[in-house]
Amino acid sequence: MQHKLANGIIVIFGASGDLTARKLIPAIFHLYQHKSLTKNNIVLGVSRSAFNDEQFRQKMCEALLTEYPDDQKSINKFLNQIYYQSIDVYTDEGYTLLNKRLKALLKSHKLDNNLLFYLSTPPSLYYQIPSHLAKLGLNDETDGYKRIIIEKPFGIDEKSACALNAHLLQHYKESQLFRIDHYLGKETVQNLLVFRFANSIFEPLWNAAHIDNVQIYANESIGLGSRAGYYDQNGAIRDMIQNHLLQLLGIVAMEAPAKMDAYSIRNETLKVFQSIRRFRTAEDIKQNVVIAQYQEGCVQGVIKGSYRDEQAVAKDSTTETYAAIRFFIDNWRWHNVPFYVRTGKRLNQRVSEVVINFKPTPHPFFSQVQKITKFKNQLVIRIQPDEGIKLSFAAKEPGSGFKTHEVDMGFYYSDFAQKALPTAYERLILDALQGDNTLFARNDAVEACWNIIDPIIQYIHKHGKSILNFYPSGSFGPVESDKMLAELDHIWRNPSSNFKQNSKA
Repeated sequence: MQHKLANGIIVIFGASGDLTARKLIPAIFHLYQHKSLTKNNIVLGVSRSAFNDEQFRQKMCEALLTEYPDDQKSINKFLNQIYYQSIDVYTDEGYTLLNKRLKALLKSHKLDNNLLFYLSTPPSLYYQIPSHLAKLGLNDETDGYKRIIIEKPFGIDEKSACALNAHLLQHYKESQLFRIDHYLGKETVQNLLVFRFANSIFEPLWNAAHIDNVQIYANESIGLGSRAGYYDQNGAIRDMIQNHLLQLLGIVAMEAPAKMDAYSIRNETLKVFQSIRRFRTAEDIKQNVVIAQYQEGCVQGVIKGSYRDEQAVAKDSTTETYAAIRFFIDNWRWHNVPFYVRTGKRLNQRVSEVVINFKPTPHPFFSQVQKITKFKNQLVIRIQPDEGIKLSFAAKEPGSGFKTHEVDMGFYYSDFAQKALPTAYERLILDALQGDNTLFARNDAVEACWNIIDPIIQYIHKHGKSILNFYPSGSFGPVESDKMLAELDHIWRNPSSNFKQNSKA
């Protein structure tokens, strides 16, 4: 969906933090480079750190040169459109000072009164900042748009998410709130909608009559880095499944929307979340959830320690660094089709995929490929890295007889060498500036996802020690995860590092 881009100011709260330097400013710079933004869109960084404009520009310059070392001239030109304001975000005086600076910048640059606020801050400030802005009328859209981008985590459970939504909706319309999920900004995720609904050969097969199981996963080869304090309080399910992977599941499983607009698309993903079978008993969770924690092992030739050896992690921590959950969607399209969702740290490689495993043919005549290898048609949507889409099917080898083997047919974004893929943050910031909510989570969807996950987290908190499994760093995860799939005669796709290779799953 394309909209005319209005001029205005992008205000980044928490601008002295790591996310701004690593992701946000590079994304905005890239938008300027490709003329998606112009000099009519300026940036104001806001935080408590005592920078002036030039000091902040120098800090951002260093970050940009790390990624774009050959673009010094373009960077210098871009930096002239970046400003900085130091405030105390806990006091009324700080926001009065901010409002004064905004008015001055709008006037000096002859901009319309359009403001996009990006909260790159601790979640505790999701109450403070929007309330203070509303007090000064910076939520009033009579003279221009006023929008807020909110980073995850959006609540820590259903109750806190509902409370935060209620608080924000006192001052803002839902259309002004953009709850960002950078996974939904990835090009391959967006292409899922086109792939399904623009191709008549796939949509008729996208149901329980033809699909055996669906796998959605985000594997990471890294450990905690500097996130131990946050991660040990939350774990893999809160960190990845409740938001990123459930949102992916919603897009994979949704019905065709009435219109290709934000409201209709988000209505359909919400219906998926409402249809996911809830875990009502402890036995439900034990049968359909596997959690584990990494131990010492070898990752890509380097020995790595265990999770409990990480700095700031308790020696008896039961926080899960791996989780695999089997979901069922109780509707007509997906009756009894398992959706396997998994994520883990310190696995053998970094890879995120959606895998559609089709049912075998009813009469496996070509036994070479179907009986011996247990071959099934498989559609793989690679989200990262080496983005692309690949379909596996059986073909006859040249020569006499009917000797068959598995071959791939694929589409790879790397083939478009002349055009680099936009980052997720580029796409999502641009969508927010255009007022397009399609790839952002709506309040009711956030609450529905927490409603699915809360019973699992509560059970883990109560029984974590007894149900926690372990896996060596550098592996594909715990054997208990494989056993869960084997119960229904399924196996994980454990992909090769090179997506283009014609290698069996």
